[in-house]
Amino acid sequence: MRRDVLELREFYASPLGRAARDMVGRKVVEVWGDARGLDVLALGYATPFVGALRPAARRVTAAMPAQQGVELWPAGEPNLTCLADEDALPFANALFDRILCVHALEESPDPAALLREVGRILAPSGRVIVAVAARNGPWANVEATPFGHGRPYSRRQLGELLREADLEPSGWTRALYAPPISWAARWAEGFESAGSRLWPQFAGLVLMEAVKQAFAVKPRGARARVRVARPLLAPAPAGAAPVSQAPPRRSSQSLLEASAERPSVQDIAAGRGHNWEPSS
Repeated sequence: MRRDVLELREFYASPLGRAARDMVGRKVVEVWGDARGLDVLALGYATPFVGALRPAARRVTAAMPAQQGVELWPAGEPNLTCLADEDALPFANALFDRILCVHALEESPDPAALLREVGRILAPSGRVIVAVAARNGPWANVEATPFGHGRPYSRRQLGELLREADLEPSGWTRALYAPPISWAARWAEGFESAGSRLWPQFAGLVLMEAVKQAFAVKPRGARARVRVARPLLAPAPAGAAPVSQAPPRRSSQSLLEASAERPSVQDIAAGRGHNWEPSS
């Protein structure tokens, strides 16, 4: 069961939620830059992390799962969000250059189907970042945060899930080293810098980037035996003269014998031998 959109909005309005937004948003900008001239989709509840991309990107759109609910975003501006079914996102094929998934996989009833939809709407050579709660991180064990609900993932599990959807992982990182308690929010920067060097295995989130690769597939031919019926009697074409076979070749001796048996001029004159018809 997904967290309600009101719970998510309330968390990211708190000091701890703002710290999480800053830490994860920084990682996204480090990997993608400002996404200048690109089409970006925020899937799940990823709107707190794409605000820095809006000024330079060509288009930034948000899609929120129907079980979660949707909110108007950005505040005070024309709405850029929509309510969507996880297994049938309302977008054309190969539409987005960048897709950010946060609070998308952990509570999804079918994460593989969701990622296949991500691959469908991702442009060729497009890139997707998936952020999930780390299996051995402290944030996955605290239900007071949205990351404490649903299924956490290890780096290996997340990579295998992406490959099942024909998305090839190209890099990964960790984030949220601060403890998931309110007083730690003010020192989130210090926890982030120290934790990445001293205790990286205790990060709260795993972020993995994957690339969609399109390959040309050539059909492979296959040999097959074809049985052809051969007719016993082949009818000759109408009006065509029968084709006679060439006479058997005789040896030189037989030719001489035949010439020897040919009647002479005296025999013809005497009426012996073959009858010759005069030519006209």
